[in-house]
Amino acid sequence: MGARVTQVDRRTRGLLTLAALAVAFAAVDTYVVVLALPDMMASTGIGVQELQRAAPIVSGFLLGYVAMLPLIGRVSDLRGPVPVLTASLIAFVIGSVVTAAAYDLTSMVVGRFLQGVGGGGLVPATMSLVAALYPVERRGLPLGLVSAVQEFGAVIGPLFGAAVLTVTTWRGIFAINAAVGLLLYVAIRLFPREAATSAESPGDRRQPERVPRGVPDILGAALLLIAVVAAGLTVNPPTALYTDLTWGELYVPVTDGGGRWLQPVGLIAIVAFVLFWVRCVMAQRPLLDVRAWGRTLDEADGRGSALLCIALAGIVLAFATADPEVSVFSPQGPWFLTGSAVAAVSLVFHVRQAPDPILPRGVLAARAAWGGLVVSLLVGWALIAALVDIPLFARTAEESYDQLDAALVLLRFLVALPIGAVIGGYLVRRLDAGVVTAIGMAAAAASFAWMSTWDRGSLDSALHGWVPLALGGLGFGLALAPVNAAVLASTRDDSHGLASALVVVARMVGMLVGISVLTTWGLSRLYAERDADPSLGLRDLGMLQEQAVFQGAAAVAALAAALALVLFRGAPTRGTRWTPPAG
Repeated sequence: MGARVTQVDRRTRGLLTLAALAVAFAAVDTYVVVLALPDMMASTGIGVQELQRAAPIVSGFLLGYVAMLPLIGRVSDLRGPVPVLTASLIAFVIGSVVTAAAYDLTSMVVGRFLQGVGGGGLVPATMSLVAALYPVERRGLPLGLVSAVQEFGAVIGPLFGAAVLTVTTWRGIFAINAAVGLLLYVAIRLFPREAATSAESPGDRRQPERVPRGVPDILGAALLLIAVVAAGLTVNPPTALYTDLTWGELYVPVTDGGGRWLQPVGLIAIVAFVLFWVRCVMAQRPLLDVRAWGRTLDEADGRGSALLCIALAGIVLAFATADPEVSVFSPQGPWFLTGSAVAAVSLVFHVRQAPDPILPRGVLAARAAWGGLVVSLLVGWALIAALVDIPLFARTAEESYDQLDAALVLLRFLVALPIGAVIGGYLVRRLDAGVVTAIGMAAAAASFAWMSTWDRGSLDSALHGWVPLALGGLGFGLALAPVNAAVLASTRDDSHGLASALVVVARMVGMLVGISVLTTWGLSRLYAERDADPSLGLRDLGMLQEQAVFQGAAAVAALAAALALVLFRGAPTRGTRWTPPAG
């Protein structure tokens, strides 16, 4: 028996390793677009001077990543983390293929949205997997490792993008994404069933359905193949086919002025894809069990999920499409936020009335549970200042620095971050989560306060140019695992997927709000100093702006440290007994 337990334990650890690799690879994709964006813009006819028109390429990814996360987390609680992992990988692969084949802005944004849905879904599923595989007192280190590989993507992403762009175009980046995502999907699907079964969510109490044995759905596979091939021929028509007198008829739109999808080959792709979905609903052994997933989405509270998605989408669009040099949020921001507020109020009434809402009543009642979301929001608020403004300061203060030099300065911070995440996961097994989080965020606050004193030449100093960056990276890393551990330990076992998703959502919302508010605050300082001393040059004013941003980030990080001590007090992260609140 002992040998068998050890064997299963090894298998579950292997499963978690694959999940962590998937999270890391999706994180790489989050940062790789920074280098590829100019080429992606050129492919859609957008000039480099029209950066605002390219905002949907970024905001589309964020929309899928943030708005859909709570629904994905809830589905993870209902079906277990492993099915959500595989489904998220498929969404990520499809999104990568669509992005790689994109020929206009619309198709590119659709692909990025699907990538966001898939990449975002991997995080709560993996966190839920940790909670299912490890008892409370042993979760700290694996949570730290998962956080570390997620943040390590920030280090690898730009390097990976630069390496790929030296040998191929930006499309090669997303083609590699699709190939690796598919390999990870196959590896997880082929994993021994015992490992996946041991990781099933406690909230999934349904009896397993009997799947008819026999040959897989050949007709469904044929329809899917036709749809994919026809779509590929529509997006990238071969010259020999396109110019042929006979086959070229496939590329003549059926209506005057019609687009690519109104060409016969495009219509074949659409019809085959629709028939494939119909087949998935009708077949006894479909390639994709649409009926089972439909029932799961219904159990996940479709109406409540839609309201929550709308509420989060409004926040994302209001801030992600903003130009911080003009205002905190975009010109349409008030309308987006109004829609978000209406959806949020409707959600509150819905949760109070629905028998089984997407946000189960009492799931965040514990102080450490809702407090974890507050602290996570503040962590994201401060973190974005480091990711954006450290390289900006480098380019502003040092005339000889180019984009690569600025990225290497940020790398000093990023390398320390995953190291801090592992240390934080280790410490939370021995210290209170609030103490570890407070230490980390206090270090981050001290780091920002130090950065606010930077001047010309500071980055070339071993003391001033390296120590605050390493200190800040370690500090933020220390705080990641304790926040997740506190929330998971203070929520019910059947809500870990949802709770993990909300932690990620809170941090992403904090980053979106933080970049707008802190940049606007820095600009106000710039304008005030310019009015007080008109002799200041643009470089001096730019440094003053970044210094103000660092000061604001230091205050936010210090607030996060103080709140963590109060809100995480008594969180049972070290295996103490805890009873969930009634309700």
